[in-house]
Amino acid sequence: MGRLPNTEGLGLENTTIDLDRDFIKTNEFYQTNEPNIYAIGDVIGGLQLAHVASHEGIIAIEHMAGVNPVPLDSTLVSKCVYSNPEVASVGLTEEEAKGKGYQIKTGKFSFRAIGKALVFGESDGFVKLVVEEGSDKLLGAHMVGPHVTDMITEVGLARVLNATAMDIAHTIHPHPTLAEAIGEAALAVDGKAIHA
Repeated sequence: MGRLPNTEGLGLENTTIDLDRDFIKTNEFYQTNEPNIYAIGDVIGGLQLAHVASHEGIIAIEHMAGVNPVPLDSTLVSKCVYSNPEVASVGLTEEEAKGKGYQIKTGKFSFRAIGKALVFGESDGFVKLVVEEGSDKLLGAHMVGPHVTDMITEVGLARVLNATAMDIAHTIHPHPTLAEAIGEAALAVDGKAIHA
């Protein structure tokens, strides 16, 4: 299980590029210690996801071009498992947030109360939001259920924009959609879910 970097046969032994357990070491802009050589994706380890590698490539190219890109913040990366049921998350888990000293509250909402999930016959699963107490800032989201790998982008954007749970709750979610579970989970943070 897992992935191994495919770095054999690249001639790295003829460079001063550093490796860590066969992964190529880079700085935050994916530049190796050979200034003209950059590396991204599975060969550098970290979050080994296609969409992450693509973003790493953009950062590397912008750095080469002198654009001064913003380094990747791994807490803003949506992580997806394309299984049945699907699993998706972004940001901090409840345990990670507590470990970082946040006082938190959570909102969780089941797909069993979502009409579209019932129509699909896929009502197992939930949406859970982790929110900072006081500021109401969204720290993380975790989803299990139908099409959650498509839905995670909404809360990913909310994280990028430093949205609060109430910002999400006040976003009108069309009915009937699976995304209603996100709005309901945001309301559930303060015990205000409508269809609980």
